[in-house]
Amino acid sequence: MQIGPYTIAPNVVLAPMAGVTDKPFRQLCKRLGAGLAASEMTISDPRFWNTRKSIHRMDHAGEPAPISVQIAGTEPQQLADAARYNVDHGAQIIDINMGCPAKKVCNAWAGSALMRDEALVARILDAVVKAVDVPVTLKIRTGWCADVRNAPAIARVAEDSGIAALAIHGRTRDQHYTGSAEYDTIAAIKAMLRIPVLANGDIDSPRKAEQVLRYTGVDAVMVGRAAQGRPWIFREIAHYLASGEELPPPTLQEVRDILLGHLHDLHAFYGEPQGVRIARKHLGWYAKDRPENAAFRAVVNAAETADAQLRLTRDYFDALIAGLPPALSPAA
Repeated sequence: MQIGPYTIAPNVVLAPMAGVTDKPFRQLCKRLGAGLAASEMTISDPRFWNTRKSIHRMDHAGEPAPISVQIAGTEPQQLADAARYNVDHGAQIIDINMGCPAKKVCNAWAGSALMRDEALVARILDAVVKAVDVPVTLKIRTGWCADVRNAPAIARVAEDSGIAALAIHGRTRDQHYTGSAEYDTIAAIKAMLRIPVLANGDIDSPRKAEQVLRYTGVDAVMVGRAAQGRPWIFREIAHYLASGEELPPPTLQEVRDILLGHLHDLHAFYGEPQGVRIARKHLGWYAKDRPENAAFRAVVNAAETADAQLRLTRDYFDALIAGLPPALSPAA
């Protein structure tokens, strides 16, 4: 898949997720096979650009190209200014968020709420595309609600505005993440556009990725929640698409090493105590479906230092590797 001057290979992409796709997670997913990894949603209001959260979200030092930064907002000129600011700070692709279903985002008429106003969408896309000399991409849903699946109309506006690629989540805004994603709307949009289209929603295995690609005819698949605690899904999908063969799951030793590396990166990026707190949700995702995972989470979530969090995690996985019951106590 081509986005402007950038070849995205493999055609398996990490979906931007607020509070998840920070720099340590993006870099990890890229190392494990993601062809592209967009940043968390960054706010377009300049009053918040110098907050600690925004500074972290706009930190792209050392990331492999292309660096894709997602921006969110509702005012065309403000979004255009935000795009320029992020390009000046390393962004090589600007992605516009019109897919987030969160209430606090939609109540501000940002995210997927923008799909209710096609004229405003056109003004925003035109302003941002004209503001920067890098490719601009767009993320949308199939519509605002079941009765208003206007993604095809938005898609046409996007292509006419000069958007370089379009990602579509196969749910309406009012579905949030409930029910099942549908791909008929995505297939119809792909058939009518010339620009690359990415399918998002419920892509949680190599076989599902291949099925969605074949059914919709899209150029790439976008993986979101299925990558939480399972960042190796990108190499699994890429390998299956290239060979038709499924990779064996990672060994417990490899999972341990990937997780410990992820924790180290989080601690280094955020420092203590913030890195320890942010790591807790990732620990829960990695431990999901593993023996005594609830007890492990209860103990490791009580850790207040990076050293304790790392030690408890290493001891838990070492016990699983040795086939022993984990010693789940803070003094482990």
